[in-house]
Amino acid sequence: MVMKNGLLGHLSLVVLLALLVISGCTSSGPSDPRATVIAMFGAMEKNDKAALAHLLDLGALMSNVNEDYALQTDNPRIITNPQQILDDLTGDGLTKTRWFALQRIVNQAEVTGETATVQVTFVDKASSTGYMTKFGLHIANGKWKIYSFKTFQEAP
Repeated sequence: MVMKNGLLGHLSLVVLLALLVISGCTSSGPSDPRATVIAMFGAMEKNDKAALAHLLDLGALMSNVNEDYALQTDNPRIITNPQQILDDLTGDGLTKTRWFALQRIVNQAEVTGETATVQVTFVDKASSTGYMTKFGLHIANGKWKIYSFKTFQEAP
């Protein structure tokens, strides 16, 4: 009887592992855009520039010259190369410093074809101010990449 239960337990484990492998291999679409935004914040926290480079569309972010995504800035900064974006989002970069001083709330994604937006709200509890943003994402090489950090509303 003991040998039979042990064999059934082993067989169940093998079947479970096989199902997990099959389900992982059959995933045909890109990951969830919201998961990409959460991964970006994780990479920022770890100062992982390589991971950020895989999550961001650096060319598209560089082309945005009309708005600064660092929050609480009056004049947009001019970014001239991808390394400046990566430096800004890691270490003592202005954007990382400001974003991580605030509470971050990552809401659900709105997907339309191969583009998506994820609303991220930054809350300054001390001044009771919130900054509502919509991160823009699109599919590039089969993965969601962030191409915009547009701030669309400041709420008192």
